[in-house]
Amino acid sequence: MGRISVRHRLEFFGFRIVVCLLQMLSARQSARLAECLAFFVCRVVPKKWNRYDIAADNLRTAVGTEYTEKQIDRTIFQMWVHLFRMVSEIAQLPRKLHLENLFEVFRFNNRELTVRAMCTGRPVIVLSGHFGNWEMAVSVFGMFGFPMGVVARELDNPYLNQWFQKFRQYTGHVMLAKNGGYEQMLDMVNSGGHLAMLGDQDAGTRGMFVDFFGKQASTFKSIALLAIQHRAIICVGYVYRLEDDFENNRWVRFELVCEEVIDPLELETDDEIREMTQKFTSALERVVRRAPEQYFWVHRRWKSIPGRRKSRRSNRRNKAA
Repeated sequence: MGRISVRHRLEFFGFRIVVCLLQMLSARQSARLAECLAFFVCRVVPKKWNRYDIAADNLRTAVGTEYTEKQIDRTIFQMWVHLFRMVSEIAQLPRKLHLENLFEVFRFNNRELTVRAMCTGRPVIVLSGHFGNWEMAVSVFGMFGFPMGVVARELDNPYLNQWFQKFRQYTGHVMLAKNGGYEQMLDMVNSGGHLAMLGDQDAGTRGMFVDFFGKQASTFKSIALLAIQHRAIICVGYVYRLEDDFENNRWVRFELVCEEVIDPLELETDDEIREMTQKFTSALERVVRRAPEQYFWVHRRWKSIPGRRKSRRSNRRNKAA
């Protein structure tokens, strides 16, 4: 236990040093640093360590023959640039983003749809994916006076977990553990509160398989189930980085978009859970297509295979027989 504690402290110490260094950089310097780090990860680090093959396979699954191998390689490189820039933006966000400069940093699209949903008195689930700067979107909602329960996985390092908890809560939100926090989520939606979560992770063989880029992907059906049971409106949204203009802007500029509003009271089929799950998954697909280089392609989105669980059950029954 003591050795684990020392390791956690050393990890956190190194993390704080990196954060302090990033906070001293300008937006232009952060962008250049991200490009250098992406070059190192993509061109120097062996592919078996940088998850290159996973990202390339995911892109081939998603875009098929639309991209050449050169375009796939370029997209993966740009993805790493984006991820490193995102780390810098998170470190700089508390100091550089305030209510006073919000409209200088952000461009809003379909903002009225989200505001209208949040003013109905019903709970709202703000749903996004690992696209753009998803942490930035949460902060903006807090600044506008819409506190939410932010659903996220707890980190193994308690010091890092506490830092991210404070970061996500500094604009008025409440952290809810992805594993073990379901009762808190229920309490929040039952009281008319709002939730923020990501909905593009692989849900395993127990998940609901819906279409994502033309291939069946296991998706958490608990999101749709929660919305249907508690009449919660789902707002699918995202924040993505706009083209750099360092000559005229002191920081990076983003666009916050409400892609689709899904009301469980307006579903059209009897299979409500599948319909809602497919709706928000399709909305996330449209989002990713707009800027694929800002999506987290190293996640195994199509890891689970439809029918695999059923086959295992059949095999066990045959063996038992």
